[in-house]
Amino acid sequence: MDINNRRLIDLSVTLENNPYTDPPPLLPRIDYMDHQEGWPEMAALFPGLELEQLPGKEAWAAERLNITTHSGTHMDAPWHYASTTDGGSPAYGIDELPLEWCLRPGVKLDFRNLPDGYVATAEDIRSELFRINYTLQPLDIVLVNTAAGALFGQPGYLDKGCGIGREATLWLLEQGVRVVGTDGWSWDAPFKYTRERFAETGDPALIWEGHKVGRDIGYGQMEKLSNLESLPDYGFWVSCFPYKIKHASAGFVRAVAILAA
Repeated sequence: MDINNRRLIDLSVTLENNPYTDPPPLLPRIDYMDHQEGWPEMAALFPGLELEQLPGKEAWAAERLNITTHSGTHMDAPWHYASTTDGGSPAYGIDELPLEWCLRPGVKLDFRNLPDGYVATAEDIRSELFRINYTLQPLDIVLVNTAAGALFGQPGYLDKGCGIGREATLWLLEQGVRVVGTDGWSWDAPFKYTRERFAETGDPALIWEGHKVGRDIGYGQMEKLSNLESLPDYGFWVSCFPYKIKHASAGFVRAVAILAA
């Protein structure tokens, strides 16, 4: 693709003080400091400086964040899913995720029509690939457009959309896919529905079944993407390099789709 003849689509959500983006214990908090509130810090670093000497009598603005590595648009690492991966090897953190996985051709699966709480199967994925006439290639980045994306930041977001089950996730990884993403809060079905199924069956294998495939094959998984409805089915690239945090379970991502203009 000609770098001078391309269009960019932001696939990331905005990190903000919003009560509907995460469950209450995981909500991010941003404390804002304006140009006057930043003056004490600047004054402490430059003894003898007077506020009147600064243009507009303004120091710096800054923010302090109280967040997790899973706040906002982020990529999960194998360490998030389990302590081991790939046949018993130590699971690696986000800082060890191969960079080669994070700038690759993308394909979008449109699952907006699937019911909330539905667990997508390998057949669902194969059927969608057949519908769009696309054959997966190794290291393609697969993005799942659910009904949750349109509700981000609003009441009901956490319970909206379908999830991707163990069978479907394993099938994708067996095709050579190593990075996937969703506009839902989780790659798995919303926890509300998993709790109901677990209460009915007592089967622990239902809990986090898509994530747990990372015990078998290590992969990166993006959550809380946005604007997936703006993408074509394929014919674009995805840039999704995660923030480098030592042996972390996830890293923040400014995910961007790159399309021909």
